[in-house]
Amino acid sequence: KCSFFNCLFPAVFETDPLLEQTMGDLWTLVRSDGEETHSQIVDTPHVNVSQAPSPSVKKRKVSLIFDHMEPDEMAEHLSYLEFKNFCNISFLDYRSYVVRGSVRDNPALERSVMMCNGVSQWVQLMILSRHTAQQRAQVFTKFIQVAQRLRALQNFNTLMAVTGGLCHSSISRLKDTSNLLPPDVTKALSEMTELLSSRSNYSNYRRVYSECSGFKVPILGVHLKDLISLNEALPDYVDEEKINLSKLQHLYSNINELLATHSCSPPFEANKDLLHLLTLSLDLYYTEDEIYELSYTKEPKNHKTQPAAPVKAPGVAEWGSGVTPRLDPDTISRHVKQMVDSIMKNYDLNQDGFISLDDFDKIAANFPFSYCTQKADREGQISREEITSYFMRGMSICAKLGYNFNDAHNFQETTYKRLTFCDMCGGFLWGVIKQGYHCKGNNMAVPQCHTNILFILT
Repeated sequence: KCSFFNCLFPAVFETDPLLEQTMGDLWTLVRSDGEETHSQIVDTPHVNVSQAPSPSVKKRKVSLIFDHMEPDEMAEHLSYLEFKNFCNISFLDYRSYVVRGSVRDNPALERSVMMCNGVSQWVQLMILSRHTAQQRAQVFTKFIQVAQRLRALQNFNTLMAVTGGLCHSSISRLKDTSNLLPPDVTKALSEMTELLSSRSNYSNYRRVYSECSGFKVPILGVHLKDLISLNEALPDYVDEEKINLSKLQHLYSNINELLATHSCSPPFEANKDLLHLLTLSLDLYYTEDEIYELSYTKEPKNHKTQPAAPVKAPGVAEWGSGVTPRLDPDTISRHVKQMVDSIMKNYDLNQDGFISLDDFDKIAANFPFSYCTQKADREGQISREEITSYFMRGMSICAKLGYNFNDAHNFQETTYKRLTFCDMCGGFLWGVIKQGYHCKGNNMAVPQCHTNILFILT
């Protein structure tokens, strides 16, 4: 029947990507679980088989577990998101930046800044979320491998973000962790920082980038800095109020060079489920103080040990300083829904609306707020609704939208260093840092999810 309709109505399959993908999934499933004669029944000549998920894991299209993802796979999907953002920047966006000297109120450039900073923070938090120095060293090593693949893909913007996260002082101060890094890892990090160094106006990067051809993603901040410098160095008018056409030509040439890279197709394909995972991961936002607090929790100050040799971090999105994420609840809700849909598609094998707690715990480890206890509707399993609730709470929407609390109850946002339970509902106070609020007057502990109740209490 599938073969019959596909042959009679090929245009329908070509214009409906979802239908085409569904047929590709069916083709893969029959090939992996059925007889060879069965696969011949499903004739799908219009499905691009190369885009169909590989049946390397039986009945699962993709692993959404950080430890199972290959560094190359991670680098390629980060590059897909980066390139998509880069291609959304128009000539008018560049012109606006030149005129105003700021990315504020320029959504395309703001998204690029936020992704760069988001990747850098995610790298830091994924390292700091591990309990032991050995585990942190393993995650560090994996991100070095991601950086090496980004370099091979000529994606310099995300390479800057990942390297900046690895060199951040909240990570470089981890003496116990750095002592466990293999020599080839520290050497690779040194090579990356040398490539991205701002010395001599990023001369190393400029030389390497000029030699690249085909698909490439530039360090956007470096090239925007060039536009600003050019705009300030040359006057707008010459020879008694005549427009300086030479200046306009130089600006146009520089901008056009950036726009020309949009036409190069990425040398890889992306899986939507992994894109949803990474999109939600990079939506996280923590302040510098919160990240440092977590760093000192993992490895407290020890004045008897020599500090690790500092590695100068490349400037990550310095050109976009002052831009903070705008956590729109509707956008985050959409991202959470996409992520939960991907989880259920890949892990709810019997389609009963539940996945195992073991699978969920492993998936949740992709996110720095993953340390919490989930109550399941039935033993050993967790429902779609519970997963959605978990991620929505984990994004800390209310707290990050700027709600403040008065001092009537003297609640202070607190990081609990031992198992603590809510004095109102008995639930576990979950999270990596600043899991809830502590009243200094009566020692009441309240989690982030009860922010609406705190307004009543105060």
